[in-house]
Amino acid sequence: MPLSLPKPRALSLRRDELRKPRPMNAPRPIMFACGALARDIRAVCAANRMTDAIEVQYLPANLHNTPSKIVEQLRPLIATARNAMRPVFVGYSDCGTGGLLDAMLAEFPDVERLPGAHCYELFAGSEVFAALHDAEPGTFYLTDFLALHFDALVWNGLGLDRHPELRDRYFAHYTRVVYLSQDPTETLLFTARSAAAKLELAFEHCPTTRLNLSQAMRGVLAGAIHD
Repeated sequence: MPLSLPKPRALSLRRDELRKPRPMNAPRPIMFACGALARDIRAVCAANRMTDAIEVQYLPANLHNTPSKIVEQLRPLIATARNAMRPVFVGYSDCGTGGLLDAMLAEFPDVERLPGAHCYELFAGSEVFAALHDAEPGTFYLTDFLALHFDALVWNGLGLDRHPELRDRYFAHYTRVVYLSQDPTETLLFTARSAAAKLELAFEHCPTTRLNLSQAMRGVLAGAIHD
């Protein structure tokens, strides 16, 4: 059964006001984003008629296994785009960089990132995520993407396919899996439950939205939206 939690609220952006529409011949905005958000970003772009107005370049989703490499890969991409006078938006929250992403973005004062600490907070909203964390700190979270790619990114990525005995070491302090769904299907729900069973953890389902992702993209890339 889905969890009963506070209604998701929008996260605060680093700037509150929408940017002015860009001039007709202005450079096309570009977004450098986590590959794990590709499905969600495409859905937001389609819903807001931004698909043709902005370019999105996705970085490998498995960079989350080594968060410091997120900053390493983003810096030259952002520098090149800004040298070409292109508006840039970063499709990452802090994502485990421990503030290194924000420190790097300080070099580019006009470049924004997604709000929040990670995609779990982005999708659930700060209030809901805090409630989940306070209720059970030992929670392993899945999104649609992570549920779909659990074996490749988590099970095999941690080497549990070769050494399943390591599961008890890696997940010793976890008690449950919470599936933060965006577009849950029977297949995704089954896959998420199967992941929890593989980890021998309890399973709970918490439906979320793309509200914060949509508002962040609209707020920073307002000039690329043709209403």
